[in-house]
Amino acid sequence: MAEQNNTPVATEKIKKMLERKKDKTKLSLRMCAHCTLCAESCFLFMTRGKDPKYMPSYKFINSIGKLYKKKGEVDRATLEEIGDIVWNDCVLCTRCYCPLGIDIPDMIALARSICRTQGVYRQYDK
Repeated sequence: MAEQNNTPVATEKIKKMLERKKDKTKLSLRMCAHCTLCAESCFLFMTRGKDPKYMPSYKFINSIGKLYKKKGEVDRATLEEIGDIVWNDCVLCTRCYCPLGIDIPDMIALARSICRTQGVYRQYDK
């Protein structure tokens, strides 16, 4: 993740980004049946001892779902937690499959975009 950032969260910017995909996000969150059928499509889930935190549905619900439910009103700590999920627990390989048709990669990508605008992203060593 990026170095600890103490700047205030630009919640208005987050709200605008969420608004662009509001209908899709709302429908996706409502459609998720928590069936866990998406889990086996995630190689991270399969190779990390089937730890539930690597299930695509978990990542989706605890990233964009949290942002949506809080209407973008999140603090820096919450944004860092979301950033950890979308940058470290997901490689955005787009393999996750939802039998109900939820576009999980698109939702994770939206959460990444929101985090990026707030300075929350993965840093690579030089």
